[in-house]
Amino acid sequence: MIKEKRFRPHVFLVILLVFFIGCKNTSSDNKEELIIQQDSVIKYADRFSYLLEYPLDSLAFPRSAGENGSIKKVPSKDWTSGFFAGSLWLIYEITGDDKYSDKAKKWTAFIEKEKNNDRTHDMGFKVFCSFGNGYKITNDESYKSIILESAQTLSTRYNSTIGSIRSWDFNKEEWQFPVIIDNMMNLELLFEASNYSEDSKYYEIAEQHAKTTLKNHFRNNNSSYHVVDYDTITGNIRSKVTHQGFGNESSWARGQAWGLYGFIMAYRYTKNVEFLEQSKKIAGFLMNHINLPEDAIPYWDFDAPNIPSEPRDASAATVIASGLIELYEHTGDKKYLDFSDRIMSNLSSIKYIIQNESNIPFILNHSTGNWPKNDEINGPISYADYYFLEAILRRTSIK
Repeated sequence: MIKEKRFRPHVFLVILLVFFIGCKNTSSDNKEELIIQQDSVIKYADRFSYLLEYPLDSLAFPRSAGENGSIKKVPSKDWTSGFFAGSLWLIYEITGDDKYSDKAKKWTAFIEKEKNNDRTHDMGFKVFCSFGNGYKITNDESYKSIILESAQTLSTRYNSTIGSIRSWDFNKEEWQFPVIIDNMMNLELLFEASNYSEDSKYYEIAEQHAKTTLKNHFRNNNSSYHVVDYDTITGNIRSKVTHQGFGNESSWARGQAWGLYGFIMAYRYTKNVEFLEQSKKIAGFLMNHINLPEDAIPYWDFDAPNIPSEPRDASAATVIASGLIELYEHTGDKKYLDFSDRIMSNLSSIKYIIQNESNIPFILNHSTGNWPKNDEINGPISYADYYFLEAILRRTSIK
């Protein structure tokens, strides 16, 4: 049973005005600019309905959209499938409108079969963003059972010699045991499964994976490699490379965002101060980077060769914004909250919000998925919307 909520049709507007008021000078010289921005919020609050109206299809989760409005549709096995259902759950939390929870349940149900898919490390993205949010809202015990089964499946990819969960199974001619920085995000599923079941195995795997990542993924300047490949026999490092960044030694923007978010999340569960400190170091790297644009929405790679003409990655910005809010909650250092507000204020503008003339089931524009493969460049992507909505909800908890 869903906890009873009153429908709040204008709450999204009110929440996002926090970002504008918090970040903008409201003197007479700036009132016109603020009015324009507030008007843009009113216009795009209606974008929620486009997610709601997207037709149900278990083989057609909306992953991204092209310049012509064509939607890239994927089945539940795709690593992004959980974000659309998760976004609907988050919109329900924002609005209190049962239409969104009803639709979220239906999309979430399509993902259940992934609980036994042992060919992927992305169980957290798929299952926890969907069933995890659903369980938090509904207390449906069947959701809890699916989360636990998914955690068990994910745990089979753990190698105790290496101390990590294997990421990908492809490129076997090049990699033996690749671990990507993104994998930090899937640890939340394991930590929560340990809480649900009182089985310490999941906690221990998640904590050790974070420790191994902390030890081996970061450079002296606190930026992260994308992929670290390990020897399956000795556990030694074979190589440190990229798969989605500009180069092996470059700083792929979304990878840095995954690290920031992942380590402060790991600190939440473990209270390991090293995880907190690493999150702070990553935040410092991001917030003070010479190539960060004025609006704080990063280019797809901090070392891309054609800055400032490179595509942005709004998805990286949303993950950073959400992670910084949690970092603020654990440190009380307002610079993290202020920087998150700066990001969200700029994302909440007509530059980044898809205008209502387009009925595609997305909120944000200008994300970059995989630049080296020329795939999903400078357009809407589902996970950008998910972390944007999550950041909005997290911001409402800050007094």
